[in-house]
Amino acid sequence: MASFDRPQGKAAFGVYVHWPFCLSKCPYCDFNSHVRHAPIDEARFVSAFAREIETSAERAPGREVTSIFLGGGTPSLMAPQTVGAILDAIGKHWRVAGDVEVTLEANPTSVEATRFRGYRAAGVNRVSLGVQALDDASLKALGRLHSAREALDAVAIARQSFDRYSFDLIYARPDQTPQMWADELKLAISEAAEHLSLYQLTIEEGTPFFGLHAAGKLKMPDEAVARALYDVTQDVCAAQGLPSYEISNHARPGAECKHNLVYWRGEEYAGIGPGAHGRLDIDGERHAIATEKRPEAWLMRVEANGHGFITDDVLNSEERADEFLLMGLRLAEGIDPKRYAALSGRTLDPGRIAVLREEGAIIVDADGRLRVTQAGFPVLDAVVADLAA
Repeated sequence: MASFDRPQGKAAFGVYVHWPFCLSKCPYCDFNSHVRHAPIDEARFVSAFAREIETSAERAPGREVTSIFLGGGTPSLMAPQTVGAILDAIGKHWRVAGDVEVTLEANPTSVEATRFRGYRAAGVNRVSLGVQALDDASLKALGRLHSAREALDAVAIARQSFDRYSFDLIYARPDQTPQMWADELKLAISEAAEHLSLYQLTIEEGTPFFGLHAAGKLKMPDEAVARALYDVTQDVCAAQGLPSYEISNHARPGAECKHNLVYWRGEEYAGIGPGAHGRLDIDGERHAIATEKRPEAWLMRVEANGHGFITDDVLNSEERADEFLLMGLRLAEGIDPKRYAALSGRTLDPGRIAVLREEGAIIVDADGRLRVTQAGFPVLDAVVADLAA
């Protein structure tokens, strides 16, 4: 299978910027997001973002930025001039590729046509909308603040301002049947030009849904139904021209999210903002960096130290190889086992590969690339664990 769109020899380098604020906290969400009832001092945050960008660029100079992702939280709560100032800071400290992909996450509740035109003028060229469901009962159950109509209106606004846009849906919701999901998915694809992110609802510890589920007040689909819903996802999307290129992401050929490919292919990226993670190559070593999660504490750290880093660990060869395997096998294109061997200093066990092939969980292409099959993706964690052992 072809590598999607990376020119030979050109290294990808991404910058992730985390805006940590939301209007409300969704009951299933375990992301680093915070609700503040007082106005956010955006100017102070912009200064801190710029300072952390400068420090990161000093540690990883000479890179060419191929993708920027403004995630959260809800980045569409930022004023367009705040977004513009962040992008200007990135451009001041690193070279930016002429074909850079700049994605901004948005919630349908914070989508206004004028604001979207402002983001476009600031330099954003792709938006990702947190739609999550296309029926009102499910949206209410998920704690979302928008209706299905508002979601579709937001998609229409995105379509007017951006050539490239995507939206997220959550499936395997309580009481959802395969037929209901197939119908919803077909509606979604009719609205999505090129890309959809489709996630199975998972119960994360520390969320309100975790407590409800533990108390028996939230009934999740059983394993057989969840698998049927996964199969419907693959079949409908493939039939409609949006095959999966990653376990939860579907795109028309050539429309894959360049920034997310940076993560899955094990490339370098800087993480900027509260609770952001990065992977930078410094003096020949891969650094795993994470910043302070609490927004106000992060601000104070950056203002005092020039950055909000709370961990900065050098990954050993085994850790790098395991991360490469874990991320790379999520992709339909799979991995090159030779790169694994170069990172880890050992080859993958041919015996384990043979067993997994026999079970139909993986295939090995003629050029030696190792890929997980559609049958293997639902048990991906087990496949990765088996190969890494």
